[in-house]
Amino acid sequence: MKRGVNVSEQLLEMSKITKRFPGVHALKGVDFSLRKGEVHALLGENGAGKSTLMKVLGGIYQLNEGSITIGGNKVDIKDVNDAKENGVSIIHQEIVLVPYLTIAENIFLGKEPLKKSGFIDMDSMIKQAQTFIDNFDLGLHAKMLVSDLTVAQQQMIEIIKAVSFNSEIIVMDEPTSSLTDKEVDFLFKTIKQLKEQNVGIVYISHRMNELFEVTDRITVMRDGEYIDTVNTNETTNNELISMMVGRDMNQMYERTYVKKSGQTILSVQGLTRKGVINDVSFSLEKGEILGFSGLVGAGRSEVMKCIFGIDEYDEGEIFVNGKKVNINVPNDAISHGIAYVPENRKEEGLFLIKPVDYNITIKILHQFMSMFQVNKRYEDEQADYYIKELSIKTPNKDQIVNNLSGGNQQKVLFSKWLATKPNILILDEPTRGVDVGAKSEIYTIMNQLVEEGVSIIMVSSELPEIINMSDRVAVMYKGSIQKVLEKEAMDQETIMYYATGGN
Repeated sequence: MKRGVNVSEQLLEMSKITKRFPGVHALKGVDFSLRKGEVHALLGENGAGKSTLMKVLGGIYQLNEGSITIGGNKVDIKDVNDAKENGVSIIHQEIVLVPYLTIAENIFLGKEPLKKSGFIDMDSMIKQAQTFIDNFDLGLHAKMLVSDLTVAQQQMIEIIKAVSFNSEIIVMDEPTSSLTDKEVDFLFKTIKQLKEQNVGIVYISHRMNELFEVTDRITVMRDGEYIDTVNTNETTNNELISMMVGRDMNQMYERTYVKKSGQTILSVQGLTRKGVINDVSFSLEKGEILGFSGLVGAGRSEVMKCIFGIDEYDEGEIFVNGKKVNINVPNDAISHGIAYVPENRKEEGLFLIKPVDYNITIKILHQFMSMFQVNKRYEDEQADYYIKELSIKTPNKDQIVNNLSGGNQQKVLFSKWLATKPNILILDEPTRGVDVGAKSEIYTIMNQLVEEGVSIIMVSSELPEIINMSDRVAVMYKGSIQKVLEKEAMDQETIMYYATGGN
């Protein structure tokens, strides 16, 4: 049952919103409202329609049916400029800054202050941008290029860009996915300030603890449909998950622990990349999940990129099954049975404008090519197998990957590397930006792989994920492994102790 809102407080009303794409009915008569000074969460699995609904509000997509009312007036949002004119700003999950421009130029892009002569007033723009940056205590200079910033810093610039120009409605799509704990705390303080200014915030996140900390109401969507709206202080984690997935989820993490094999499949000794990682040594056993934990910038991803041949290293040795190997490029790693699922699936992992079957089979293309001819039947068999095995939700294998939900894109990326039949699978943030249901499915896949003897290295910023899925965890701090913890020694306090420099 939909719960009512006080009309006098109403800032936004989206009624019976319907959106169709070729072969996909993305939104099916969805209702959503937002009050002044409210943080209203939009919750659902990947593919539920959350981002699509907000892209309709933001003018990126045009609705097929339904209506939008802002401040009591019915509005026709045909494009992004219409949305901005109606006081709507969206902070997208994928960063949309221009990398070769400065922070100041990005913040003021399209609304640069001008001199009387008509030229851009650079001094004024830099001064104003620096004030915004200093208000967020980021320690950055407005003249810095965005390309020189970390992902977390870029995310904060996106937030500054959205909140600095008096928007009445701000949509935050997974705003904390790349932020440190300190930056998250600052974001929440900013949200509180915005609420006091009667700004309405739509908050999209898969991190359930965040919702209970910062939101007033939560609307749940599933398969493009509105399910219910509840007051945050009147619901529970289990109730929300049940509404999201349409069933009770008694077990999120699936892991079968077996006696250790004692067989070392990968050994890394003294791996060093000057200024990035220093003297990193660890081993990986057959059929285990070795977690890698640490704060943003600790060097976890950098270690994995060196092992896989993406980045060069200055010193160190890598052994696979006891034999020293030379890995200079990714193909060297693949030839030794190593696969790597990167953190940023859209930039580093997938061909977004290509179909599902292309992405799944691209790394094994040589297996079904002969004299420049592709064995289409074999290619189709491989694609169909992984679509079925990983439960990839797609209308067909010819669907463009960019049209899939984040969770299904991640499973396509998994399939791409599983098709190479790896013995060692490196997963960098395997469930980032993935909903609860898809997370559970990914954990099940990981469990099945280790039962079959595959060894997994899992880099993750989510401590519950590390603790519940890992046999051991290597905790990194400032480019070095601070401690390797056995299963029985893992808890959040201990991991954070070493992640912050404890000896």
